[in-house]
Amino acid sequence: MKVLFFIITGKENPERFSLALTIAARSAMNKRYDDLKVIFYGPGEEYLTYISGFDLENFNYLLKNGHVDSACVNYASSKNIKEQLTNLGLNLQPTGERLAYFVNQDYEVISF
Repeated sequence: MKVLFFIITGKENPERFSLALTIAARSAMNKRYDDLKVIFYGPGEEYLTYISGFDLENFNYLLKNGHVDSACVNYASSKNIKEQLTNLGLNLQPTGERLAYFVNQDYEVISF
């Protein structure tokens, strides 16, 4: 099974954001799925500019191991955070297109 973690939760619920990163990272580490990808969108991508500690470790693990697909270029532009996100190593793409791509490739979408 292939899964896509669609993380839209941000600073309004930091615990939920942290749980999303933790389950995604642990699932990847333990190879629970045939493939695992992560898209950050909206408040979720904005909150990435503030994370530290264990959340940052989980994010870096996912990024380093090819599990992070992208964050939304349009949202990043509207919030003026494109440079911060690209400095984190994120690929910025239109989320609607990326989400459709994964759905059309039979990924199960898990949203947080």
